[in-house]
Amino acid sequence: MRALRITLPVILLAALVLIGLPGCQSTQKSMNWEASLGAVPDTPLDPGKLHKQLNIKVDLIAPNRYGRKGKRPMKAKYITIHSTQNYTGDAYDHARALKRGALKGGVIGYLCWHFTVQDDVVIQHIPTSERGEHADFDGPGNRHSIGIEMCEHSGNNILATIDRTAKLTASLMHHHQIPIENVVAHYHWPRKGYDPPNKNCPHFLMENGKPRDTWRWFVTRVHRHHQRIARWNAMQNPAPVPVQAPPTGPDPATLPAEKKDVADIWRRPSQGLSA
Repeated sequence: MRALRITLPVILLAALVLIGLPGCQSTQKSMNWEASLGAVPDTPLDPGKLHKQLNIKVDLIAPNRYGRKGKRPMKAKYITIHSTQNYTGDAYDHARALKRGALKGGVIGYLCWHFTVQDDVVIQHIPTSERGEHADFDGPGNRHSIGIEMCEHSGNNILATIDRTAKLTASLMHHHQIPIENVVAHYHWPRKGYDPPNKNCPHFLMENGKPRDTWRWFVTRVHRHHQRIARWNAMQNPAPVPVQAPPTGPDPATLPAEKKDVADIWRRPSQGLSA
């Protein structure tokens, strides 16, 4: 029995090493991705230059058609990150599909979201001032969030897509004053009537269908890009140096004669003390 008690933990440990603990695997994946992409530079980032780097092409669904039926204004409070799980369609294919109403679903009968990202381009489908149909039907995910889809088609560089998405997200945070805690995965928004209600999306940033280490790594990159924008803004608009008002002190006229000279010097500190 003693031998068995010793042997079983050893066997179990060996099995875990061979299989790989989920936490270890996810940490290793994000570490590998970070090494491949390189750390986010700790330098100020001009939001105008970033916008050009993103290579955003505006190709909107026609007003009052398909996913833009009716007037549905939105004040963006969140940014929701998705993955297409479409292994044949690129960002341009998704733009064409949305413009001809080929993707059915949602509250109004057609799906739509704001941006589709691939390794070399971002395509915008609807204005960020309009709500989409990409998250949770008539819930806050649709009513208050900007939807971003990441492409997965063959030949697309997924790491470049992830980093372009992180930069786009940071830019949107800046322009819409959205805090980092409101950058969420599609998983964040439960879908009524679905089992499970929380979708495994974006699946390559999830572990066991949930946002864990790899998702936190992605959000960290978003946050670092946003901090670079904040540093640039701080450089352009330095806080004014507060002008300290001179101390008033007591009025010498109200003081005894022997204290008037001292009080007068205190009220006029720039003159200093004289012998």
